[in-house]
Amino acid sequence: MSIVPLTLSLLPETLAICRFEPGTPLPQWLPTATFFSLTNTNDELSLVCSMEAVPDDVKADSHWRGFKLHGPFPFSLVGILNSVTIPLAEANIGIFAISTYDTDYVLVKESNLSRAIMTLREAGHTIHTHI
Repeated sequence: MSIVPLTLSLLPETLAICRFEPGTPLPQWLPTATFFSLTNTNDELSLVCSMEAVPDDVKADSHWRGFKLHGPFPFSLVGILNSVTIPLAEANIGIFAISTYDTDYVLVKESNLSRAIMTLREAGHTIHTHI
């Protein structure tokens, strides 16, 4: 599979991935003016949001940074996520992916951020950062 060169932007906030029981209502503490993603399944409710907003008593994995893939991408286009995830996997960098109607987001642990940026640039992607 060939890598499709993409443009990505680093999101400004540090994120946390939270887990709740399925059907849990949207937390009152969630700042809805910034990036967040909510997924509810029969097994769990996952919330990705600003790490600073998450109370200490919430089950969460913190210190994630997110890249926005510049879309929109038509649903018929294949290999978009692979263009990012394959180079990161080859560099042994784990990811958390989020898809929306128009685009995708790929999160990496903050401790891997510099390596992820270097890896993605070496793969031919353009990365806009605010670091």
